[in-house]
Amino acid sequence: MEIKRDLYLNKLIKRKGNGLIKVITGIRRCGKSYLLNTLFYRHLLEKGVPEDHILRFAFDSADDLYLIGENLIELEKRNRRADPEKFMAYVRSKITDSQIYYLLLDEVQMLDCFETVLNGYLRKDNMDVYVTGSNAKFLSSDIITEFAGRGDEIHMYPLSFSEFMSVYPGDKYEGLSQYMLYGGIPMVVLKEGDADKAATLNNLFDEIYIRDIFKRNKVKNQGELEDLLNILSSAVGSLTNPEKLKNTFRTVKKSKITAATIKRYLDYFEESFLMESAQRYDIRGKAYIETPRKYYFSDLGLRNSRINFRQFEQTHIMENILYNELRLRGYNVDVGVVTIAQKGADGKVIRKQLEVDFVCNAGSNRLYIQSAYSIPDAEKQEQEIRPFRKIDDSFRKIVVTKDTVPFHYDEYGILIMNIYDFLLDPSKLER
Repeated sequence: MEIKRDLYLNKLIKRKGNGLIKVITGIRRCGKSYLLNTLFYRHLLEKGVPEDHILRFAFDSADDLYLIGENLIELEKRNRRADPEKFMAYVRSKITDSQIYYLLLDEVQMLDCFETVLNGYLRKDNMDVYVTGSNAKFLSSDIITEFAGRGDEIHMYPLSFSEFMSVYPGDKYEGLSQYMLYGGIPMVVLKEGDADKAATLNNLFDEIYIRDIFKRNKVKNQGELEDLLNILSSAVGSLTNPEKLKNTFRTVKKSKITAATIKRYLDYFEESFLMESAQRYDIRGKAYIETPRKYYFSDLGLRNSRINFRQFEQTHIMENILYNELRLRGYNVDVGVVTIAQKGADGKVIRKQLEVDFVCNAGSNRLYIQSAYSIPDAEKQEQEIRPFRKIDDSFRKIVVTKDTVPFHYDEYGILIMNIYDFLLDPSKLER
């Protein structure tokens, strides 16, 4: 069964021939290789590009490495990357005329000196280059620096709920329950049965994500890093910082781990795209608050597998789903803070902070969104919209709930909508 990824495919199509290196980033197993080597490859063939003018090469493939005289096992043993001279010689042997050649390279960070190699291809008029990479450091420190603005990133996420529902046989209510539990990694979604899905997630975490983080960053204390991962998994969407986490380690684990080490581990999680952090933003003061932050998992199935599917707090899981959807739609997402002054019982004025779950920015467009798992009565609704009423601007303010409420505006002009409409019909946000 094929899962269409039209959002990303169309982004690649629009970037054809733009003179930049198209860089597809994202967590491992989210579908980058399939997008590039199957969906985009098929598009090129359908548009009449000759098959011998599309050069596909995966640097994590033993068969492809064999074509350039490299051995995958040997590379692993010696902890080295593929020889760039061998690869460039292979490409030169395939270029036989002046027509456009499409170079599709998978896991390009496994090629030594790949920055220099790709820079060279940028200077050739008949080369259009597309690459994938599964680590943020690969993009931020290498692509942007080395290419000086000539790298064009397309960030890919696991399946959105809309993509998930395109292959799910049940209704949207059953579908959301499954999605909240097992997430959107394509190979997991296509498995049949809960046991197979859970086993696949557990294997992916141990054999792919954890192993990759340890190997790439040469982590010495595996236990500490895994303990930190467990703590974050148990408190998804909660405000935290390295100092607070250090105190948790000292209290619970009797560990002397430092805040600096924890900060480094948090960076590793984000660089591998396993998690993203949302910074706090003072809406009235128009300033960022550096700490604490909230951490969200790129895929909830991975988060749930990490804690053996024991903690299923739908409030936090729903918040994580909304965060991922907003990021997928191209928004920069912060945690909003509205500071108000009010009189206490003793008549003294006290300052209080109200939280807006998400402040979402895309260019000049801004949205304020509250995630409310359920709104059973008017009191709960008033609680959810209270921060919105303290924001003095005209940007749209939206409450998303899992209740099957109809799409409507309240008396203050605040949009109330259910999560199914929000996830499945993006156009409703423009109405």
